[in-house]
Amino acid sequence: MNGESLTPHNVIITQLKQQLPEVFTEGKIDWEKLKVTLGENINFSNERYVLNWAGKSDAFRVMQEPSYQTLIPVEEDSVDFYGTENIFIEGENLEVLKVLQKSYFGKVKMIYIDPPYNTGNDSFIYPDRFSETKEEYQKRVGDKDDEGYMTSEGMFRRNSRENGQYHSNWLNMMMPRLYLAKNLLQEDGVIFISIDDNEVHNLRLLMNEIFGEENFVGELIWKSRQNKDNRNITGLSIDHEYVLCYSKYNDGRKLNGSERKTEQYANPDNDSRGDWVSGNMVGLLGEDLRPNCHYDLINPETGINYGKPKLGWRYDKKTMSRLIEEKRIIWPDSKDGRPRRKVFLNELNSELPNFTSIIGEKTYTRDGTKEIDELFNSKYFDFPKPTTLIGELIKQGTDCRGNDIILDFFAGSATTAHAVMQLNKDGGNRKYICVQMPEPCEEKSEAYKAGYNTIADIAKERIRRAGKKIQSEIAEENRKNKEKLDFDKSNEEIKLDTGFKVFKLSVSNFKQWRQSPLHNSEELTDQLKLFIDPIAENAIIEDMVYELLLKSGKDLNSRVENNDGYYLIDSNELAFILEKVNEQIILEVLSEYPKKVIALDRIFNENDQLKTNTALQMKDAGVEFKTI
Repeated sequence: MNGESLTPHNVIITQLKQQLPEVFTEGKIDWEKLKVTLGENINFSNERYVLNWAGKSDAFRVMQEPSYQTLIPVEEDSVDFYGTENIFIEGENLEVLKVLQKSYFGKVKMIYIDPPYNTGNDSFIYPDRFSETKEEYQKRVGDKDDEGYMTSEGMFRRNSRENGQYHSNWLNMMMPRLYLAKNLLQEDGVIFISIDDNEVHNLRLLMNEIFGEENFVGELIWKSRQNKDNRNITGLSIDHEYVLCYSKYNDGRKLNGSERKTEQYANPDNDSRGDWVSGNMVGLLGEDLRPNCHYDLINPETGINYGKPKLGWRYDKKTMSRLIEEKRIIWPDSKDGRPRRKVFLNELNSELPNFTSIIGEKTYTRDGTKEIDELFNSKYFDFPKPTTLIGELIKQGTDCRGNDIILDFFAGSATTAHAVMQLNKDGGNRKYICVQMPEPCEEKSEAYKAGYNTIADIAKERIRRAGKKIQSEIAEENRKNKEKLDFDKSNEEIKLDTGFKVFKLSVSNFKQWRQSPLHNSEELTDQLKLFIDPIAENAIIEDMVYELLLKSGKDLNSRVENNDGYYLIDSNELAFILEKVNEQIILEVLSEYPKKVIALDRIFNENDQLKTNTALQMKDAGVEFKTI
């Protein structure tokens, strides 16, 4: 009840929706569809098979705008910052994806995301004011309160069903993020996206456009609800969700497959070839399509004729003769039986049976909630995905023997991080990059009352607690292993990385050229003065190191060695001279044989001779030298 009277216009629109729902798009009349429905012969404008929506071209522009932000390390929030290879990034995910483009291009094996489902109650960022400048956009996505936390007014918009661009807003939010995410995937990488009925149809079309329809792997179905929901007025309880899977390129098998079940194999006749199971030999096609497989099959020893099935046999006469000669056929005693083939376990190829599209058997939403409740002893997060479900997907999309990176840029409560650590108990070395916006917790929520100001705070604490729990389980397993008499001492302990580096999205440490137009020479002069020293006023050296590292294409797990006066990145890949410089420091840097050296121009302190000599020495040593 909104207190407003119903106008004749509203009555007509309501009646038209009931009679002709097909002519409405996002709550508004599509006049071309209405004319066609009424029998008028018209030509649709730009008629072609395409997904289109309000703001699509502007969303492309938002995606293509470069980011002037960076990631700064937050050691105090991290666990084992210098030893771990797991990463948690706190910040608006569109900007984070832009920042990661150079360093992680083509390096991610698998992406899993659980984005807003657009149920009508979601709040999320979408570029609803395309006319704003880059500075306005950065201010909007970076609005913070007095304590430094991003405010809901600055970050999020509620996308209600009454909104005239309800679906368009969601697509404008998703499209640029998915395009940027695709760039980060390896050529053999895959992406999984959780979704429900509200947007699954649009997401399929959007993914077809971004990844290509030929790279569609499958639409997986998860029975997310154990008990029926009797609140739905339609009489249908929606008990499932979907997970869409796409590959970056369509070049063969994309998922690992299911574990092969071998318990049914046995060797009742002591066959020298080992355990076997019987296999069906009835054909698959009629005689008109495969005539060479339609013949009478006769046991050469007993003379029993088993005739030919309606669809014939699976093998032609030549192949069947070979199977008979190799004694691979199981002959029934009666002519009414069906001969079957012996399938030997040791002759199976290494390719596993295909993975089923029905996932998460007996794993429900409530299991994800229970995991959070047990870690925190309270209800701090609504409807998280269960780690077993995400773990099932990670098993399919990664190699436990490799160093695969799993990216989740809608991290929520960090279920993906928890699932990766849990899975690595199998001896794997998978790594995660989780990105979560500092979305404020409701002030009335239990989480806020417990001191968790944002969803990102909950996620970081979950990773800490889950890591401790997993390490405790491993310690107990190691203790039990050592008590075994036949314990192999060469593999004494399971070791696992349960730490994580925390980074936060932040403004650049370097001054940026103003993007807005300059109106007079005085403004231009003032702007040029800023670049006498390009370092921002509040820049911190360590933050500068990571920004230069990212902009040089090095990843966040690069080894950073802080020497007296310079930094080495991955031994001799890069060297940064940022605080001071003299001839001794230059000689020390050169002795490390770096491939590239970056120095701040201001540290030469108008000592042009030292700067010139340094450039010559670097050139003679074959080192790329650059000053900022």
